[in-house]
Amino acid sequence: MDRRAVAAQVSVDWPLLRSLSPGERGDLLGLARPRAFARGDVLCRDGDRADSLCLVASGRLAVSVSLPSGATTMVRVLGAGDYFGELALLRASTRRTATVQALEPAVTLAIGGSAFRSLCASRPRVERALTTILANQVDSLTTQLLEALYEGLDVRVHRRLAELAAIYRTGGGPVELPLTQAQLAELAGGTRPTVNQILQRLEAQGVVALGRGKVTVLDLAALERVAAR
Repeated sequence: MDRRAVAAQVSVDWPLLRSLSPGERGDLLGLARPRAFARGDVLCRDGDRADSLCLVASGRLAVSVSLPSGATTMVRVLGAGDYFGELALLRASTRRTATVQALEPAVTLAIGGSAFRSLCASRPRVERALTTILANQVDSLTTQLLEALYEGLDVRVHRRLAELAAIYRTGGGPVELPLTQAQLAELAGGTRPTVNQILQRLEAQGVVALGRGKVTVLDLAALERVAAR
């Protein structure tokens, strides 16, 4: 099956492609190379040559960055509808700035930078997708900076849990997050013992249930309320 046929079978509604017409969206996805990954596979490493934008079609991915100490820390979890590698669309020679690893079986659609730039020559409106990507990144970085400067750890934990619940939710009822408390601490920018105390308070309120290697969100509405404060 060719790339266009595979891409056509993907029903994910990527927000960054909503500004495109059906024809423009089809042409863009027709450039994509489908890639399948097993749990634990590394999709790319920090410092690797970046040659494509990757759209997440299914599965969840962990994004980790390198610290000055040489250690790595998880900063984000991606799900269907997310993307990474947008800098490859801007310039022909660049490097990955993070390591991306599959937390479960996953599928991505990779769009090469050179192919994207060629498409823009015949489909000028496709550049709107790139503008959307860049605007989203600026907004995200600004939010992260303000949060790190002015919000307490409890607020950051509540927000990360709510974001993860949105990524892992498959229907109504409890949402199981298959992440350790150490991973949650990395995402929130705190220490495991302190994050554990915050989680225990949420458990006492009936908002979450703690288990080995997982946190289950029992009351998503309550979690979203505290996260929005």
